[in-house]
Amino acid sequence: MNDQKIHRLYRHFQELPISMRTLFTGTLLVFGLGYVFAMLYVFAAHSSADGSPGLSVDDIKITYSGSKGVTQLEAALQGPMSGMLPRKDLVSILDWLHEGAEKRSYTTSIQPIIEANCLACHDGSNPHLSNLDGYENIQEVVAQNTGADLFSLVRVSHIHLFGLTFIFFIVGFIFSHAYMRPVWLKSVIIIMPFAGVIADVLGWYVTKVFTPFAWVVMIAGMLNGLSFAVMWFVSMYQMWIYRVPEHVSNR
Repeated sequence: MNDQKIHRLYRHFQELPISMRTLFTGTLLVFGLGYVFAMLYVFAAHSSADGSPGLSVDDIKITYSGSKGVTQLEAALQGPMSGMLPRKDLVSILDWLHEGAEKRSYTTSIQPIIEANCLACHDGSNPHLSNLDGYENIQEVVAQNTGADLFSLVRVSHIHLFGLTFIFFIVGFIFSHAYMRPVWLKSVIIIMPFAGVIADVLGWYVTKVFTPFAWVVMIAGMLNGLSFAVMWFVSMYQMWIYRVPEHVSNR
């Protein structure tokens, strides 16, 4: 007689109907693709802010705390906006900034570049984007880069907290049907992204006043990606290929 307690509130993937496994598979495929594009966006938006290729802790520091030696416009052109205009025009604007951003050279050489490449989005019609229409408006973004402002952080924070919570809840719920031992490891993998999201978002504000905290932001993002990848691959594998060993506790 098997006296091992069975927790019938738990069902492994192989006990679920094929329709439910198909639903889970479709959800994971869409979430997986979305996560890949999210990582590509993070890399494109924050990498090279320090002038060096790749995403580094210094890029995160500059993004949230700013840089005394780099203006807002230069940080954007070296980071997320680096691919939005031809290389020749990019170099021309950077040289103009380094030479003092004078109005005379702006009118003769920089204004045509701005009008051709930037004003489609930065014409002042969107309050969330810098207004680059005219020398006076550009003067506001050639000042010292102080990093993301508080309003922008608050706006992005609630989007991240609500959106990622739903994503990790759904992925974690699917993963809860997987067989993994020890059970504590399975629980740690499930809770890890929620702790990571909290540390990541709060880290933005702390990094603004204490730049070494950028390490926490980077590590939290890496742990989020790691936990998502583990839950994704384990769930997909056990859903269609793996079979649970006989006579095990269903937890």
